[in-house]
Amino acid sequence: MNFQDITTGAPALQQSILIVEDDPALRVLLGRRLQENGFKTLSAQSAPEAWRMLDSVPVDLVLLDIMLPGTSGLDICRAIRRDSMVPIIILSARADETDRVLGLELGADDYVPKPFSTKELIARIRAVLRRRQPDWLQPQEARGLLRFAGWTLDIRKHELTSPQDVRVELSGAEYGLLVVLLDNSQRVIGRERLLELSRTRLGDASDRSVDVLISRLRRKLAQDEDSTGLIRTMRGTGYMFTATVERI
Repeated sequence: MNFQDITTGAPALQQSILIVEDDPALRVLLGRRLQENGFKTLSAQSAPEAWRMLDSVPVDLVLLDIMLPGTSGLDICRAIRRDSMVPIIILSARADETDRVLGLELGADDYVPKPFSTKELIARIRAVLRRRQPDWLQPQEARGLLRFAGWTLDIRKHELTSPQDVRVELSGAEYGLLVVLLDNSQRVIGRERLLELSRTRLGDASDRSVDVLISRLRRKLAQDEDSTGLIRTMRGTGYMFTATVERI
């Protein structure tokens, strides 16, 4: 599979969204609403069709249903993440928190339960795409480097580099949360405020979604033994980033 990473610098008319959904009526409805809001759409009703689309056409974001015939949406999410950081929003009729948590652990950027408002879904799509804006679309004050405990986060490129000079991949949701933690280093920040500032919308801030993202960030930062305690859980309150952050 030859996936292409997204480029969100083009106008919305040039942004392509792949809808992977086996319900024909919902697939058509989503396609129509997205096109009305300036997006190009591609559609697939199964894993083989999704692979063909992803191999042949640049895609800016994937809307992915979990309950598909044959290969499940979660398996597709896992396979995409092995080769690409293209944003993924999971759609599912399952209300089980386990599926939501698993989807996020596999690298999804957001999880939207069915039934949902198409207006809210489009707002979430735009929020995810904004987190991947290139340098020339970002506010001037957001540009530069953030350094902490030997790590470097390049705001312009959305690249995290370890003290050993190894690049560590971040999903859009992970990146958004890390930036907020760094901007509020050595201060306690609650779950709800963390989601609000990062533009990460993952449902009720009291559920395990925030904890899953924090856990993913901890695992990635723990690649360096001296970085295991960078994100501290403040029981009953939220989280605190413990290192001093230098902005360059």
